[in-house]
Amino acid sequence: MNLRPRRRESPDINLTPLIDVVFLLLIFFMVSTTFKEGTRIQIQLPQAKGQAQAQDSPAPLTLLIDAQGNFYLGDRRVVDRSRKTLQKALAGAIAGHRDRWLILKADARTPHQAVMTALDAASQLGLVRISFAAAHPDPQP
Repeated sequence: MNLRPRRRESPDINLTPLIDVVFLLLIFFMVSTTFKEGTRIQIQLPQAKGQAQAQDSPAPLTLLIDAQGNFYLGDRRVVDRSRKTLQKALAGAIAGHRDRWLILKADARTPHQAVMTALDAASQLGLVRISFAAAHPDPQP
């Protein structure tokens, strides 16, 4: 009987196969993932006949209103639909330049109250150069 304590060898874990599997999974998910363009704000502008507005001031401010009445200032969504929140967002965006153009792009299905809220907030800040965006109607065959 051998009573001497045996030395235990420390177990070695070979990480090379593990790294290979993780790398292959990473490549698989990168190749199989699709990126959609659907993250952009989709609005359907109302149609109107007319000419494009010539703008003499640089970088007009764009306010989008989607079909549910949510406001988007540039690419950022305004937190809620209240006039005070929209007014604070507009005040931060114009930064004291009250002569800046405001282009209002409202979806054709936007509630009328949302458009009036946007106009009220803009007028409270002293913005008087407001344009409404519209799409040209398709020619009738």
